[in-house]
Amino acid sequence: MSTLEGSLSILKNPAILVYLLKGIAFTIVLSVVAVVLGMLIGSLLALARNYCNSAKTRIFKWLATSYIEVFRNTPLLLWIFICLVFFPVPKILSGPMLGLSSVEVKLLVKASAALILFTSSVIAEIVRGGLNSVAQGQFEAGYSQGFSTIQVMMYIVLPQAYRKIIPTLLSQVITTIKDSSYLANVAVIELMSRVKTLLSSANNYNGTGTVNVSDVFVLFGFAALIYFIINFTLSSSVRYMQKHPRRF
Repeated sequence: MSTLEGSLSILKNPAILVYLLKGIAFTIVLSVVAVVLGMLIGSLLALARNYCNSAKTRIFKWLATSYIEVFRNTPLLLWIFICLVFFPVPKILSGPMLGLSSVEVKLLVKASAALILFTSSVIAEIVRGGLNSVAQGQFEAGYSQGFSTIQVMMYIVLPQAYRKIIPTLLSQVITTIKDSSYLANVAVIELMSRVKTLLSSANNYNGTGTVNVSDVFVLFGFAALIYFIINFTLSSSVRYMQKHPRRF
């Protein structure tokens, strides 16, 4: 058996395929959670940065601006290591779950927190761009109908802003999926981490008794293919939305 054949045989092992598929699932779930919570936090940050201009609320504008600028202009990997050391894990999330040990769950929560904090700062600026694209007359129209400021935001401004940022937001989802690979540096169980773990023990599965260069190309090539399929699908959706904006 050649080394390449041995390397390819790793991916034919049903147990290994299930192991990698779980990693893909965790990657997608982590990315979705980061984007959803990032969208929530980012929207609040964007609103605070844009509209907290009075003397009583200006402190929220400063805090939001500081948060956004600090996280957007520093590396994600830095915050992963900071959260790994300092982020407190609630007791409800510190036990074994989803087939993971308590240690793996804690690492997952800590690393996810870093991804959420970083992503929310980027999404905040995306949302702010959408808010700035809404004409000031929309506020005046809402007020003329007797809406309060909160109602104007909820029913008039934010829906228009979100609709305009869909392509940019999907681009950020693609970036978040790729950024999740950084979590492999803290032994989180997403796809890239599982590929690294599998590579370290490839000699047990390739039939040659040693870890070969072909194992690196096959396993990391498999990971690259998965990331490409997921992100290419999303990027194709972005292009479709940009070509047919009226359908959205």
